[in-house]
Amino acid sequence: MGHPHPYAPPELRLPGFVPLRLSQGEILVPYLGASLFVVLAVWLVSARCGGGRLSKTDRWLMCWWAFTGLTHIIIEGTFVFAPKFFANQNPSYFDEVWKEYSKGDSRYVARDTATVTVEGITAVLEGPASLLAVYAISSQKSYSHILQFTVCLGQLYGCLVYFITAYLDGFNFWASPFYFWAYFIGANSSWVVIPILIAMRSWKKICAAFQVEKVKTK
Repeated sequence: MGHPHPYAPPELRLPGFVPLRLSQGEILVPYLGASLFVVLAVWLVSARCGGGRLSKTDRWLMCWWAFTGLTHIIIEGTFVFAPKFFANQNPSYFDEVWKEYSKGDSRYVARDTATVTVEGITAVLEGPASLLAVYAISSQKSYSHILQFTVCLGQLYGCLVYFITAYLDGFNFWASPFYFWAYFIGANSSWVVIPILIAMRSWKKICAAFQVEKVKTK
């Protein structure tokens, strides 16, 4: 039968549900700590990349792409390929992450097909592409901005599908206003704001490169 769950709507059926064993702090602190470690490590390593000539913006972009790539692959990947995470008798840390996040969007624990599809594409395609962007920036590859622009479009498309389907399906997937703002809005806002800024920058760089090439061929 399983235990009563804390998700919305209350009538959501989750056979075999196992309650959270970790507190919110025990989930968030390791994630934030690991994320900070990745950003710091990439920042330090980036100082030696490109012959030490990378701009601070490029170094920060390497940090972002490393963080977002690992998040897509490790965090979102475990959701996609663990359909019964809410019912595991011996839950992993990642099972606990998704049971906690589902308080802000119960479509995850309910295994909503649109949500699983978007997350699957994100984990399998955008995750590795994000890590490739780290390499492309560090090596100053010619495809760097085209790659970054493409991945940003993918992230923005995923966010649009995520928010629009939530609205169309009733907009009632959070346990309280706190989880709506902290998880549904707050945890996803970075993947709206930052990709827009990166896409704008890469678009300008691509246009400038084409303009230079056009002048050369005259």
